Parts: sequence; C-alpha cells; structure tokens
Amino acid sequence: MRIIEKVIEWILWQSRLMIFLAVVFAILSALILVIIGSIEVWSVLEKSAKLITGVIDFEKFYKYAIKNIVTAVDIYLIATVLLIFGIGLYELFISKIDYIEKDHKSSKILEVHTLDQLKEKLAKVILMVLIVTFFKYAIDFHYEDIKSLLVLSIGILLIALSIYMIHKSQTENNH
Repeated sequence: MRIIEKVIEWILWQSRLMIFLAVVFAILSALILVIIGSIEVWSVLEKSAKLITGVIDFEKFYKYAIKNIVTAVDIYLIATVLLIFGIGLYELFISKIDYIEKDHKSSKILEVHTLDQLKEKLAKVILMVLIVTFFKYAIDFHYEDIKSLLVLSIGILLIALSIYMIHKSQTENNH
C-alpha cells in the first residue's frame, strides 16, 4: 500500500509541470503583444513623416498619435501582465529562477515567492492597464455638457483613490 501511495504522490507532484505549458504560452502572448504595440508606434512614426512633408495636418496627426501611442502603452502593459504571470507561475510551480535572485542591477518585480506576491504584482499592473484604458477612452469622448464632465471627474477621483490605496498598502507592507 505504501508503494501505491508513493507513486500517486510522485504523479501528483510531477503534475505541477503541466503549468509549464501556461508559462510558455503566457510568454509567447507577451511577445506577440510587444510586437503589436511596436507596430502601433511604428505607424505613428510613419505618419509623422507625412506630417513633416505636409501631406497631413497637425491636428489630425496629433489625435492619431495620442490615440495610437496610448494604445501601444496599454498593449505593453498587458504584455507586462503576461510576462509577470508567466515568470511567476514558473517560479511558484516549476523552479526558482537563479538569474532573478543573483541579479542586483535590476528591480525585483519579476521575483515571486508566494501566490499572494504574484497576485499583488498582477493587481498593480492590471490597475495601470485600467488607468491607461480609461485615459484612452477619455481622449476620444466628447464633453458636451456638465454631466459628462462630472462623470469624467468621478472617474479621475476613483483612479486617484485606487492609486492612493495601492500606495498606502505598499507603505504598510514595508513597515
């Protein structure tokens, strides 16, 4: 009976390796999003050449550039979420990454020791994604009356509160 128990426990322990598939696809998804975000920025660079030659007017270019660059930032942030998620899953389920532990030059944002740390890191980046998405929609919105300005103000207030709460929880955790 003890042998069966050992075999089952070994199989259960080794089943954690299936998470490696999620790690690979999270990293590949991050790479794809970085490429897509870079294409957004490249399109702005291409249009800026048309601005210099006078083919396109400044106002039209300005709106296009802001929208596409903010979209690129949004895409890069989502890629960051996937990267942190993939590396965090690897560290939690597969193995510690020695390079993260040894590298003293870079920040420790990719270092994950617990599931709570991974959730906290992801929550911060996801909040930034939501803020950038709010900003992207706020740029395109037409503010025609006081009600729409009030809604924008409430949105800004809620964003400020969420940033304050994240910052407050960080300072409490550091003390």
